[in-house]
Amino acid sequence: MKEYLINVLKKLDIPDGYAENLIAIISTIFLFLLAFVSYKIVKSILINIATKLTQKSKTKWDDFLLQNRFFHRISLLVPAIVFHFLIPLIFNLEYKIIDILTLGIEVYSILIIVSILSSFLDTLDSIFSTTTKAKSKSIKNYIQVVKIIIYFVALIVLFSTLTGRDIITLLASLGAFAAVLLLIFQDAIKGLAAGVQISANDMVRIGDWISMEKYRADGTVIEIALTTIKIQNWDKTISMVPAYALVSESFNNWRGMEESGGRRIKRSLFIDVSSIHFLSTEEHNELEKIKLIQPYIKEKSKELSEYNSSIQGINSNDINNRKLTNIGTFRRYLEEYIKDNQKINHKMTFMVRQLQSSEKGLPLEIYAFSKIKSWKEYESVQADIFDHIFAAVHTFNLRIFQNPTGKDFQSLKS
Repeated sequence: MKEYLINVLKKLDIPDGYAENLIAIISTIFLFLLAFVSYKIVKSILINIATKLTQKSKTKWDDFLLQNRFFHRISLLVPAIVFHFLIPLIFNLEYKIIDILTLGIEVYSILIIVSILSSFLDTLDSIFSTTTKAKSKSIKNYIQVVKIIIYFVALIVLFSTLTGRDIITLLASLGAFAAVLLLIFQDAIKGLAAGVQISANDMVRIGDWISMEKYRADGTVIEIALTTIKIQNWDKTISMVPAYALVSESFNNWRGMEESGGRRIKRSLFIDVSSIHFLSTEEHNELEKIKLIQPYIKEKSKELSEYNSSIQGINSNDINNRKLTNIGTFRRYLEEYIKDNQKINHKMTFMVRQLQSSEKGLPLEIYAFSKIKSWKEYESVQADIFDHIFAAVHTFNLRIFQNPTGKDFQSLKS
């Protein structure tokens, strides 16, 4: 081939010096074309075989290899192999272009090998995502750490290849460069340290509902990466939170609530203090008709009657006698009402309690746990309870405190 080209160029009266250069250029073009054609052929064969085997196989790992372009990247090694074996056959050893092509092929081979390893690691991550452990754990951050190590090693090898320096000597001279590397990869290093702590302490899992007010994040964790935690908020927006923020700052993880038997209801209403009083005989008789508190009123009336009889000889003043109050009876009614509600988990703490009174009145707090934990249904359970409370409070001749409205001022004026 080479002798044929020389004879052709001599017939064209091209000087020997130019002829050698033209032969080198033509040979290089021919080599590139041969490498490209070889790559296309091998890629077509390899992809077709892999696709057919994947379709017949029941396992998923081969599907992920194909999906992550593993076989495509393997075929990219073919041009490097073609160049490696054909360069000595096509070019004379004295050609300077041999050194350039050899160096280019070495660099190309390193990059392709890194690409293949990256694809393989992505495949491992995809395979793990199909396991049951992936619902609570993620190996994505570890995969990214391995990738960083591979990229770093590849960078060192590339630098050694391009400069012709020994790798060991090169690494020894990188001491001064270490500070720069630490600065460049500080997020990755902090993320790695945070990832180890998050995993070791089981702080966050995929699927956890977490909230971080600082980052306006309130939703489900969908990805745990090396440097970031991806959270899908309830409004379907995505928040990216630095991994180290979960270690260095406070956040709420609602996993405990989701794994427990209920979701907490903790809400207060304010009773107008001026509406609180002892029950009159008429009120007593009316409230005794309410089934939920009939046993309570009868038992309490008996207890109070016995006590009052014991002190009649001392003083018959009303203040000395014990009586039922509308607020106390209402509080007991709410306890019985919550106890009767089938959507409340009665195995968990539930109570109705008074809080410290304020300028807004007397806070009466409902503390219970809903069996239903999903957001929409939970809000419905909570709303149903307070709908009933606001409607029932007038039966006990109590008033809910609220600031005056325009209608109140109009009533005063009229």
